[in-house]
Amino acid sequence: MSNNIENSSKSKKRNPLFFIILAILLGVGGWFGFSKYSYSQHHEETDDAQVEANVNPVISRISGYVKEVRVDDNQRVGKGDTLIILDPRDLLVALHQAEAALATARSNYDVAVANSRAAHKGINTSKAAVETADAQIEAARVNVTRTAQDLARYENLIRDHSITQQQYEQALAASQTAQKQLQVLISQKQQASIQTGVVASQSEATSTSVEVARAVIRQREVDLENARLNLSYTVITAPDDGIVSKVAIRKGQFLQAGYNLFSIVLSNDKWVVANFKETQYNKMLEGQKVTVQADAFPGHGFDAKIASFSAATGAKFALLPPDNSSGNFVKVVQRIPVKIEFDDPGDPLIQRLRPGMNVNVDVHIN
Repeated sequence: MSNNIENSSKSKKRNPLFFIILAILLGVGGWFGFSKYSYSQHHEETDDAQVEANVNPVISRISGYVKEVRVDDNQRVGKGDTLIILDPRDLLVALHQAEAALATARSNYDVAVANSRAAHKGINTSKAAVETADAQIEAARVNVTRTAQDLARYENLIRDHSITQQQYEQALAASQTAQKQLQVLISQKQQASIQTGVVASQSEATSTSVEVARAVIRQREVDLENARLNLSYTVITAPDDGIVSKVAIRKGQFLQAGYNLFSIVLSNDKWVVANFKETQYNKMLEGQKVTVQADAFPGHGFDAKIASFSAATGAKFALLPPDNSSGNFVKVVQRIPVKIEFDDPGDPLIQRLRPGMNVNVDVHIN
């Protein structure tokens, strides 16, 4: 009995140490909880974030056979570097054909211009002939009037036997000749007028031919420019500095126009797209400071800032966006893509980042 009392007293003596340890643990837990709460009031974090960059597809603008491939997988290239060369022989033939067609069109134009000038000259000649015929007709009419008057006087004189029969017959012949000459001149004028109309029609036709020939020249010039442009497309170059990825093209392969050959990851810029929950969105603003930590470089933080927010949640851009009006509705917290730009994009470590890498994002909201 005495032993039990002694053990009980010893246990009571040890109880203060237990309470001390418990108090310490509660204090540490409370401090940790308060620090986390305080931190959450000034920060928003997410690990649903990836590095992004411009990925430019290399596309063939024309169809053709591959003559030469000058790049390999993961090769760094500069803007304007030659990537692929297509066989240009077919396009060279098309270029020569376009040049020959343009030369023919220009020759036809010269002929049309010469014919037009000749037609205009013919019009002037025909008009001059008509004017000459008018003058001759006027003179012939005067002559007809004069000979008719002479014949009338001679008819009176022959009745009085004042002139001989021969003189009368000469006056009659002169009058008849003058009338016939007038008819001939009128007929000639009619022919000249008809000829003028024909020449005018020909001139109009030649003028139309000149316009058509000029239009053909413009068309042939466009064909020639198109042939030169297609020939230039046989050399496929890099649109910008970057790294080539997944080169599956081989020499002798036939490429269709618009065929996606491979991609170039451009090295001019990198950024982060972080998908925050909609419940984290209310205190976030453009321009707020951000700390980015990449899984590839643990312990190293990159300074950045919020550049912009997506116009819609990520689900709205999905191939099959959810339709909450059909079936049973289950509320799911949506995520909003946020674009984050690095403060120092020239940092060598940032240049080593690759699109698709996972990063952790910490936004300083206050």
